[in-house]
Amino acid sequence: MAKKIQIVFIGLICLTMPLYGQNIGSVSKVGTVAAPFLEIGVGSKAESMGGAFVAVANDASALYWNPSGIATLPKSEAIFMHSEFFEGLNFDFFGIVIPLGKFGTVGGSVTSLSTDKLEVRTVDRPDGTGEFFNSQDLAVAISYARNLTDRFSIGFNFKFINQSIWRETAQGFGIDIGTLFVAGLSKNFRIGATLTNFGTKMILRGKDLLVFQDIAPDQLGNNDQIPARLQTDSWPLPLNFQAGVAIDIINGETSRLTVSSDFRHPSDNNESISVGSEYNLNNTLFLRLGYRNLFLEDSEEGFTFGGGIGTNFLGNVRFKFDYSYTDFGRLKNVQQFTLGVAF
Repeated sequence: MAKKIQIVFIGLICLTMPLYGQNIGSVSKVGTVAAPFLEIGVGSKAESMGGAFVAVANDASALYWNPSGIATLPKSEAIFMHSEFFEGLNFDFFGIVIPLGKFGTVGGSVTSLSTDKLEVRTVDRPDGTGEFFNSQDLAVAISYARNLTDRFSIGFNFKFINQSIWRETAQGFGIDIGTLFVAGLSKNFRIGATLTNFGTKMILRGKDLLVFQDIAPDQLGNNDQIPARLQTDSWPLPLNFQAGVAIDIINGETSRLTVSSDFRHPSDNNESISVGSEYNLNNTLFLRLGYRNLFLEDSEEGFTFGGGIGTNFLGNVRFKFDYSYTDFGRLKNVQQFTLGVAF
């Protein structure tokens, strides 16, 4: 059964890849999708490893990177992440994972990218009209994953996506599919693959698109206040195929060194490779390094690093705190802080 599902999943990927991401010459299709906030990585652990996390996927941030990974978590786990992005943008993520034994694992998550209030400015009133507006991108997802064998897992996200700016909104739905395969006699080699944000197109609608039009200005006595709506284009979600490998080079009783690498094939950019590593000391102290978007022209992302600490409380409850730093070149840097609890 597991082999059949793996073959079907690989077949879907092969059929889907020619439908998107086809670059004509040097055109990368940057800026041609809706809801690009869905491409912002989640979780300080994954981010500090350069986003090379599809085959690692061993904490609650797997809800974002590879939903099949939540099937391997032994306990319920919750995660909260906050990051102050560029130009006053706030990026937040909350996720929870609950194992249900032989029935699989369920999860839920909320992703938000928002701004503080901004003053409305127009050509006639460049100093402001006295009105204020804000914008927010929101994705709400429910997840399900299951171990089909002791080495192969599959998982799904079902997402509702909403974007709003002032009085205009756009909605859409998306699906993520992920698989994770554990290989090697000691199960220290892992292969993962995901297809994310396969879904509907999004189009802005709202009352600010309502205008009054004179359709016959040359006719005497015509109605010059005919209500009409400005037509906006629809845009697809940022479809992405990502595959990766991870291996534990050192896997002792007190320390573990994991290295990973991911290949990305997005619909709105060229292909790239990311690499990462994590050193785990006594399952208490964690040090991580990575590099994002190798071989991608004009990328501002690059070197990443971070760390974390974990401790048990009252025996069965475990708290984790993680930090990540990502170099964004001319855009300076982005830092993420993540709090996790397993219970």
